[in-house]
Amino acid sequence: MSRNAYMLQGKLATRGYDWWWHSLVGVSKSSGLQRPFFIEYFAINPALGGKEPILGQLEENKRQGIRPSYAMLMAGSWSQNEAVQIHNYYGITDFTASVDKMDVRIGDNFATETHIKGAVKLSQTQATEHPEFMSDAGEMSWDLEAKKVLSYSVGCGASELARSLNAFQMYWHIQGMKTLYNGTIIFNGEEFAVTPETSYGYQDKNWGTDYTNPWVWLNCNNFTCRTTKKKLALTSLDVGGAKAVFFGVPLQRSVLVVFYHEERLYEFNFSKIWQSPRQKFRCEVTEKEVIWDIVAWNKQAKIEIYFTCAKDTMLFINYENPDGEKKHNQLWNGGYAAGTVKLYQRTGKDFELIDIFDGELGGCEYGVY
Repeated sequence: MSRNAYMLQGKLATRGYDWWWHSLVGVSKSSGLQRPFFIEYFAINPALGGKEPILGQLEENKRQGIRPSYAMLMAGSWSQNEAVQIHNYYGITDFTASVDKMDVRIGDNFATETHIKGAVKLSQTQATEHPEFMSDAGEMSWDLEAKKVLSYSVGCGASELARSLNAFQMYWHIQGMKTLYNGTIIFNGEEFAVTPETSYGYQDKNWGTDYTNPWVWLNCNNFTCRTTKKKLALTSLDVGGAKAVFFGVPLQRSVLVVFYHEERLYEFNFSKIWQSPRQKFRCEVTEKEVIWDIVAWNKQAKIEIYFTCAKDTMLFINYENPDGEKKHNQLWNGGYAAGTVKLYQRTGKDFELIDIFDGELGGCEYGVY
């Protein structure tokens, strides 16, 4: 749980970012339709800031080489031809976070392990006149309790030693791989009920000095067993990575794959070499969709993943790095990923199919520059 705490100390305080990501599904109280949402608490280069946010994409700051420093609250929703991300910025003096646990405060907004609350708002005029906000127009508020029932630690790659040495360019921790959210979201005036059984929630965090390229992420907490036709309450998929940078040296392209099947963990972690992990993967952007096609195996098991997400439900999520550079300009981000997971158990030299799982309403990202 300490890996879910604030990480911007030492060198990262002047050249680093840290964020806590939450994604979940709500049900409209007026129409009864499901809609996925995301919420992120973010900070960048805190030691360089003060009362006012310093925006790296502001043209004057770009000309002078001034690096960004601010806390940001980002929230939004995915929907067909209506995907929206809303950014609100705060000076560093309006930001606090615990170095021992997840306890983040940005203005009057907060996020802890068990409760997140906040609001964002930006007018169309503000969004148009301030491209440095990298934001759409809209408003959203939330008040949600959280219960984290499945977690995953990526291992030595985010250990205290690796962090103290600033060994990696980008770190990852998954405290809420399966999170049950309960409460209310109001999005552009429409109220959504969030319940533990249908929230399909997720919480993770990233921190470091820059972002991976390529960038791959896929999560799903809404699975049905192909054999029994039953919903699976404790089955969860998470895929992340693409190309780690270790002490400034890019490593081989690879992803970390984690699958809980009713609480039993199957992990395909490239850093755990004693498990003889192997993999191959393909991410592709076609005319209408983004595709994640992944196969991973080790001494115990094999997994085959094929998910897609319609491009007209997705958005290009916007981040600038601690140097004020915006390298990812086509980072596809969505909440309607759907597909299948085939899970196998090793029997001798072969693999025997355990079952096939159909997933919907998954979170996803893919981008390369």
